[in-house]
Amino acid sequence: MKFGFSLSNNQGIEDVQSIIRLAVRAEALGFDSVWASDHVFNVSYVYERIGHRPYYDPLTILSYIAAVTSRIGLGTSVLVLPYHHPMRLAKAAATLDVLSGGRVQLGVGVGVIAEELNAMGSPYEERGARTDEAIAIMQALWTQDFPEHAGKVYQFSGMAFAPKPVQKPHLPILIGGVSRAAIRRAARVGNGWHPTAMAPEVLEEQMRYLADQARACGREPADIPVSISLPLSGGRAGRYTLGVEPAEMVQKIQTFAGLGVETVVVSPYTGEAQEMTRALEVLAHEVIPACV
Repeated sequence: MKFGFSLSNNQGIEDVQSIIRLAVRAEALGFDSVWASDHVFNVSYVYERIGHRPYYDPLTILSYIAAVTSRIGLGTSVLVLPYHHPMRLAKAAATLDVLSGGRVQLGVGVGVIAEELNAMGSPYEERGARTDEAIAIMQALWTQDFPEHAGKVYQFSGMAFAPKPVQKPHLPILIGGVSRAAIRRAARVGNGWHPTAMAPEVLEEQMRYLADQARACGREPADIPVSISLPLSGGRAGRYTLGVEPAEMVQKIQTFAGLGVETVVVSPYTGEAQEMTRALEVLAHEVIPACV
């Protein structure tokens, strides 16, 4: 199993450099990856959590981290894809992959906050269709010498696009979300499925559904690895948590490993730098060695 750590760019941290130091320390401790989240406005549950405090842009944070690290993976958990112009995002993500030497994993989702989606010019009712179109566009841009696309929102052809990502055939696109629609999207076009805060028994059932859907699409389930983001504590009501005691974390992570989960991304779910660092150290010294 691989281990990632959420950088809490979504937790209203005033000292942005503490996020960078956390990523550097995560690499030194042997973590496989660090991850950043995505919202533009502080609205709905985001505002309830951090009010007017900062929510930092994920790709900007990860670009800075790429410059001060050399090995650790850089993931988004997850980008709300309908917020992003797909050609601009494809350019930014490919550039980051080149800068980092091929370390980017692009987790994407459709979004759930109607007010924010509408403000970004992406109607809530169209978020699924726009996500599908954006994925098709990015895959074309990353793999074709002269990419072309004829969709409902975007159309283009006859122009070259560069840089291409270091990773081939293209950047891994992980489909976020816990709905059956998200799982079907992962089965169709995803390079992984990346749900959040699911209990093991629920995840097991949904992984069976993912395998069935993958086969229906002519794909092997093994080609769609599962990574899951799990908070240590707190979060929205009804979400599964790992707990804060090392023994409890080990037991729960081993359960997920037994289901075939490839990566666990641990979120400290706090904006306090000392608490984030403490969680990172406990995981590295007391939890991960017991789970690998």
